[in-house]
Amino acid sequence: MTAVPAKPGTGVELRPARDADSELLYRVYASSREQEMGLLPWSNAEKEDFLRMQFGAQHTYYHQAFPYARFDVIEHCGEPVGRLYVDRKAEDIRIIDISLLTAHRGRGIGGALMRGLLTEGDSSVRPVSIHVERNNPALRLYRRLGFQEIEDKGIYLFMRRPAQPLN
Repeated sequence: MTAVPAKPGTGVELRPARDADSELLYRVYASSREQEMGLLPWSNAEKEDFLRMQFGAQHTYYHQAFPYARFDVIEHCGEPVGRLYVDRKAEDIRIIDISLLTAHRGRGIGGALMRGLLTEGDSSVRPVSIHVERNNPALRLYRRLGFQEIEDKGIYLFMRRPAQPLN
């Protein structure tokens, strides 16, 4: 399969994740857990063992729970920088996961992808939903984009942005 442009002119493209991307996908996952891992009194080896176990469990769960989802690698100017997992159903576009390597956060890449998904939701008259950890800095972006808290699930918030009428 060829890469799919996320938004023309942004240098951001999506391509299906492959088995050869396993180490990249692990690094993306591990980078999303850096802050909490920094709080633990474990050795680096213990942290890596734990993160690899958690990544493996999450990877297996996502593929079993969302068998028809699209699992993509995010590329910026040809460089793999993250992952975007989306399950598109008739009634909802569910963002399973969107994560970027630390060095690529705050550059508008995630925002561009989110706006693309919202445009897709508006065009197909489907809400876009996501589970977000309540301490995730991206929560501010999601609220700015119109996501509303639907359910408090403890550590996670379930958020949805209803489809907006096209003008």
